[in-house]
Amino acid sequence: MYKELYKVWLQKADSLYQEELKAISKDDKAIADRFYQYVSFGTGGMREKLGGGTNRINTHTIRLAAEGLAQQITAQGDIAKARGVVIAYDTRHFSQEFAYETAGVLAANGIQSYLFKESRPTPELSFAVRYLAAYAGVVITASHNPKEYNGFKVYGEDGAQLTPKFADEIVAYMEAVENIFAIHTLSKQELQTSGYCIEILEKLDDAYNEALKTLVPTIGDKELKLVYTPLHGAGLVPTKRALTEAGFMNMHIVIEQAHQDGEFSTVNYPNPEEAASFEIAIELGNKVGAELLLATDPDADRLGVAVKNENSYNILTGNQLGALLLNYILLTKQQNGDLGTNSAVIKTIVTSELGTAIANSYGIRTFNTLTGFKFITEKIAEFEATGENTFLFGYEESYGYLAGSFVRDKDAVQIALLTAEMAECYKKQGITLLDALHNLYDRYGFYQEALLSFTFEGIDGQKRITSIMEQLRKHPPIEFAGIAVTQIEDYYIGNLNGLPKADVVKFILEDDTWICVRPSGTEPKCKVYIGVVKTNAKEAKESIEILKQTIHHTLEV
Repeated sequence: MYKELYKVWLQKADSLYQEELKAISKDDKAIADRFYQYVSFGTGGMREKLGGGTNRINTHTIRLAAEGLAQQITAQGDIAKARGVVIAYDTRHFSQEFAYETAGVLAANGIQSYLFKESRPTPELSFAVRYLAAYAGVVITASHNPKEYNGFKVYGEDGAQLTPKFADEIVAYMEAVENIFAIHTLSKQELQTSGYCIEILEKLDDAYNEALKTLVPTIGDKELKLVYTPLHGAGLVPTKRALTEAGFMNMHIVIEQAHQDGEFSTVNYPNPEEAASFEIAIELGNKVGAELLLATDPDADRLGVAVKNENSYNILTGNQLGALLLNYILLTKQQNGDLGTNSAVIKTIVTSELGTAIANSYGIRTFNTLTGFKFITEKIAEFEATGENTFLFGYEESYGYLAGSFVRDKDAVQIALLTAEMAECYKKQGITLLDALHNLYDRYGFYQEALLSFTFEGIDGQKRITSIMEQLRKHPPIEFAGIAVTQIEDYYIGNLNGLPKADVVKFILEDDTWICVRPSGTEPKCKVYIGVVKTNAKEAKESIEILKQTIHHTLEV
């Protein structure tokens, strides 16, 4: 089947892809990798390497996804078509072109679109969908993936990632397309005169920024010295504006990383989770004496933070920053008499339990969700529908956080602002964020986490990941590093702890250590999360290292 698809693409695909497809004519493995399936489309949309083929992101697979969305909207009637779709894009290769392709397919189906004139963050897209009362939103992005990737991410009318039902309907319409090369679309020129595409920018920027201001108690000159880098991505304009208007006048932008660049030429991997992404920011920080470094990923939904520590900078983990923000929010609200008894925190099952301990100490309930921020925002919607709880803060270990529910996805822009405000507050008390973090450890115990990520690409890689998960279920370990397993949570059975079915297995050990294994939903990886709580850093580090060795042996990787 894949060989036949390859032949068809050689004849009919856009000329942009012809040379690379011809170059693999004698490489059966490469052909199979590009054509053994269509790019998987789930509740997070689709994300894959750029290039020719059904299993790649390109003009044709983007049109296919847009056609699936268009047909789903058409089935809802004229009102849905008129409400339309907001379209945003990041700074990756072909992101703008794919945004226009999406609008062209929608217009060909008589569907209105609102297209950002410039690259803007994913969270601003989420905000815009709600602000414009649109039916849906699309953002062309591959988030923090390497430069070779791009993607197509869809949001519902609530500004949140798709529900499974919505995603399944789009997939069904995509599968009904008989000829991917015959999808009707409008060219960019036709689109601009069609009346079906309205360009947006300033009005949405202003509205989003006004919403951001509600997160900070005071607007005025701040003393904190900080450095910000957008890592060549879409975060520069809104993040710089938010910090400046809040009064952070001692802000320095990493100029080398401020220009939009799909090559991400100054970093190997545009992910603020990676220490290397901070190298240039650290150089600038040392030069200007910055106390805080902030970095957003290409679509500005993830935030990385580094804090000055004597002669160096300590990069905080997602769990550490999440705990600091949570405690700061709770403490501030408590001091202001604004901490309601029904306030609630939401985190994922692979996020540190330090957050739970902190929330408990304030008498606040913590809700756990599956991995993926869409589950956190689903919980927010549930709170609003029932009125039983009020959303306070949501976060996950992978640098995703949300404090203001005017956005329904993780938002690095609002969290950059809130983190700077927190650092300013502690500075006035004569302490740093690192001091505040160690105060939390002294009070609640030394929590430490680690992530092992094993990459298995292609058809064989998928089989390997499936095999790992099957073996864990058929022959579950009874201990790790000599510590007995006391509980196994297999979320594949469905409705475990009130959560939907998912390919996730979590092991709880007798000393409160936990280990969680899951396939990545967006990358060809099997991920293993580890969490321990000890009395000090030395014990925690030693425990983590021993567990890592045991896991490598257990999974035979």
